[in-house]
Amino acid sequence: MPKDHSLKLKYLLAILCLMPYAWCAASQAGFSMAQALQYPYTSELVSAERGDVIAWVRTLDGVRNVWLARGPAFAPLQITHNGADDGQEITQLTFSPDGSRLVFVRGGDHDANWPAEGNLSPDPASSPVQPETAIWSVPLTGGEPVKLAEGDAPAVSAQGQLAYVKDDHVWTVPLDGGKPERLFFDRGKDGDLCWSPDGSRLAFVSHRGDHAFIGIFASRDAPLVYLAPSTGKDGSPRWSPDGTQVAFVRRPGDGGPPQPVLKQTPHPWSIWIAAAGDGRGRSVWQSPKTLAGSFPDVEGGANLHWMGDRLIFLAYLDDWPHLYAMPASGGAPVLLTPGAFMVEHVAESRDHRFMIYDANTGTDSADDDRRHVFRVAVDHGAPAPITSGAALEWTPVGAAKDRVAFVAAGAQTPPAISIANLDGSHRVTLAGGEPPADFPVSQLVTPKRVIFQAADGVQVHGQLFTKGDSTSRAAKPGVIFVHGGPPRQMLLGWSYMDYYSNSYAVNQYLAAHGFVVLSVNYRLGIGYGRAFHHPEHAGFAGASEYQDVLAGARFLQSLPGVDPTRIGIWGGSYGGYLTALALARNSDIFKTGVDWHGVHDWTRLMDGRLGKPDRYEKGDRDQAMETAWNSSPDANVDAWKSPVLLVQGDDDRNVPFQQTIDLARRLDARNIPYEELVLPNEIHGFLRHASLLEADQATAAFLSRTLGVASQ
Repeated sequence: MPKDHSLKLKYLLAILCLMPYAWCAASQAGFSMAQALQYPYTSELVSAERGDVIAWVRTLDGVRNVWLARGPAFAPLQITHNGADDGQEITQLTFSPDGSRLVFVRGGDHDANWPAEGNLSPDPASSPVQPETAIWSVPLTGGEPVKLAEGDAPAVSAQGQLAYVKDDHVWTVPLDGGKPERLFFDRGKDGDLCWSPDGSRLAFVSHRGDHAFIGIFASRDAPLVYLAPSTGKDGSPRWSPDGTQVAFVRRPGDGGPPQPVLKQTPHPWSIWIAAAGDGRGRSVWQSPKTLAGSFPDVEGGANLHWMGDRLIFLAYLDDWPHLYAMPASGGAPVLLTPGAFMVEHVAESRDHRFMIYDANTGTDSADDDRRHVFRVAVDHGAPAPITSGAALEWTPVGAAKDRVAFVAAGAQTPPAISIANLDGSHRVTLAGGEPPADFPVSQLVTPKRVIFQAADGVQVHGQLFTKGDSTSRAAKPGVIFVHGGPPRQMLLGWSYMDYYSNSYAVNQYLAAHGFVVLSVNYRLGIGYGRAFHHPEHAGFAGASEYQDVLAGARFLQSLPGVDPTRIGIWGGSYGGYLTALALARNSDIFKTGVDWHGVHDWTRLMDGRLGKPDRYEKGDRDQAMETAWNSSPDANVDAWKSPVLLVQGDDDRNVPFQQTIDLARRLDARNIPYEELVLPNEIHGFLRHASLLEADQATAAFLSRTLGVASQ
């Protein structure tokens, strides 16, 4: 597909200065970027509520397909046969409770911060036919997938009824095909659909701007029931096992005096239970009004579950995101997962006796930069490992009564599906997930866990990628990698997020081609406790996390075999912001950089965080705007000297494309050397393999040209 890329070369003098280190790809023993990206990626793992069957999405070279495996043998079977790198997501795999049918969503952008104008689905392949976000169904008894309707967020009842969301309303369509129809009218923007255990009633969230209700739909002949309506924002409805009550999370609605922007304040929340019949409810737990008691901004939020007579939820009450259990009737919560680690992806075992989860802990001290799978009994705690070792495992689901499925990877081996007993025995990796023969598994390095200290004393973790014995070779250029998010954590192997598996592949490629790479897990990231996740004066409130990036560069400069005068930096999203900030503040250290869709002027985004300035009370808004500007790369652009490659898709729904336009104009005005790689119609997390390959190759080539790699 031809792309209208504007390539602007302004750094001839910089290139000439680096000619003694001219990069020669032909002289490098290694592999191509295309080979580095030829890893199969496994995601979207789900299981049926009652049938012994699992399903997942396997992506190779941008081609996405759905696979499933049935117990007891769990032999993998491909059930879709897409053959194109068309950039259309496959997400939200959902079984009917009995496991007889699978539905999934094809298309859309499910990581966007805002919808596109007109709610258009992404078109990264520049198709002349507008793509759509649609729900598909496939019977597991045999047959081809069938498109049911345009829509999203499917939920299948025990009675076989499919509900889904279209244009913020709830619709239904027969699972075997038929005419879609709107299920009911509600004045809000509806979502978070959850069927009762017997499939007779549907709980949903009615989002109404500054507040939200939990609603119950029973039939078109009965009025909707709203559960304990208030001025709060309610969410995460969960049915009691007998289907008579619903538990949900309540947070304060928008209102009151302006909250401080530059000072952290508690964000309390509570758990409520209400009768599904008449909506009467009561609070069964209230968080403490402390920073640690704030609503957990982690994967799954509160991760609320109703198991037997207990409610299970996740909270930061001991400064780590952990699981707690409490009686559904109310009472003090009991900590289920004590220790200095984070619980991340959470699911129920099939027999409802255990919570199964992944966490960054284990017997090895380096496990804080890995993930392993555990189980914990909901009635008495006592966590036990299901997996351990130098590999990584994540996103567990109950595959059968006593078995658990999860995604497993290593430092070299890409993600694939594994199954084990709940006690960790009889672990097997399913066939069908192997990489192509020319994927360079044996040439990938094992990243080394390193810890260094920022100027203010904060300990920072990183992963060091280096090939061979650096002490016996000519000095190499160093590259800092900074992840996005920022609530992310790079690991000692492949990532459970496709965006960061791509970053991992690029860092492996750079290490194999003459660079030493340090991936920095800066503060604001997850995995190291609440204070690290929520530091003071970070981001637009002061950019304190930049100290960690700078400390990483100085650590890299200090390593034997690294040329301290040739340090570059690259990253995407929030990592793009930190890349631009590094070049703007410290071109003396960072000699070049690649900025993927970064934020460059915080002040242009502050209305989205603070609301429009349409009230008399201002709080610390003016001071916050000044701090946000001073925390922006644009504020320091006069000191920017180093060349930079700017990369972004112009249908970005997370960081406005205008942020890159704005920076380019400022660099123009100051004659700062830069290049652009613009991907028409691509979104923030590039959907096409071709887009990733082009951006990755441009990243490596730019770093090579501007830093140089000595011939070996």
